[in-house]
Amino acid sequence: MPEGDTVWRTARALDKALSGARVTLSNFRVPALAELDLRGEMIHGTVSRGKHLLTRVGENTTIHTHLKMEGAWHLYRAETRWQRPVEQARVILRTPRWIAVGFSLGILEIVATDAEDSVVGHLGPDLLGEWEPDEAVRRLSTSPPERTVIEALLDQRNLAGIGNLYANELCFLSGVRPDAPMGTVTGLPRLVARAKSLLDANKERRTQTTTGNTRHGMQNWVYRRSDLPCHRCGTVIRTTMIGEPGRERAAYWCPSCQPDLIG
Repeated sequence: MPEGDTVWRTARALDKALSGARVTLSNFRVPALAELDLRGEMIHGTVSRGKHLLTRVGENTTIHTHLKMEGAWHLYRAETRWQRPVEQARVILRTPRWIAVGFSLGILEIVATDAEDSVVGHLGPDLLGEWEPDEAVRRLSTSPPERTVIEALLDQRNLAGIGNLYANELCFLSGVRPDAPMGTVTGLPRLVARAKSLLDANKERRTQTTTGNTRHGMQNWVYRRSDLPCHRCGTVIRTTMIGEPGRERAAYWCPSCQPDLIG
């Protein structure tokens, strides 16, 4: 699933290409919106809220999308060949200069612009938007004490924008096992500050890195490095599945670098 920095870049690209232009063609390829026609409406902008995208059109219309696991927005010129199959397109917005195509979107719906809170109001502080570190710390600190650290970090109601990559890397950088119970964790202000720094550092990059090294195989400390040596100490990285049945996520950690508590 794309992380918050990827969604932020997507919003910026859509905003730059489409804002101020009028829709010359709209095609919503989901049954609930099949008859919606936005031709002639002005596109006012696109913003990200955590992992959600809000594209504001006309007087009071917002296209709410979420990429989930497979989704993506692409921008094309009229003569450019699409990079994904046409049958994966869920929405097409055409302006005089650009064609914006939303492929395999996990969420595609229309809400009133003045009612956007109905779809994003539950989110915690946005790491790349309206950032409130004290509120993020408060929400994490009130998580159930038996809940694992990685589950609390992935809960968008605590802080918005963290996916599995950053959750695992934050645990490593904070010296805490991802399966440690929240009730045993200290140092949450430092963890929250690290989360902000990581996403800020990567929001302009095409290649995400938490180590500062963009070479293949060196970008991350533990994420997707099961059975490989830790970059820091050489200990073999371990993996386990955490979460409710059917909603498990892979958790990666170094047994030597990650004791149970954040220092």
